[in-house]
Amino acid sequence: MTTDHLLDMAEAARRLGTTERHLRQLWQERRITGVKVGRRVRFRQCDLDEFVERRVQRALR
Repeated sequence: MTTDHLLDMAEAARRLGTTERHLRQLWQERRITGVKVGRRVRFRQCDLDEFVERRVQRALR
């Protein structure tokens, strides 16, 4: 496991350009990786980057 800074829900949603509600739904559906710290969920930047990369759609030529 890397030592990335853990982001809270608000910061992670801001970095993805979405709402906290949408990010929470993605996490509950296990479409994005989160780290449980007590009762809270935190996100690593590398997991956010991976989530975005999996959704990149290449242009057709």
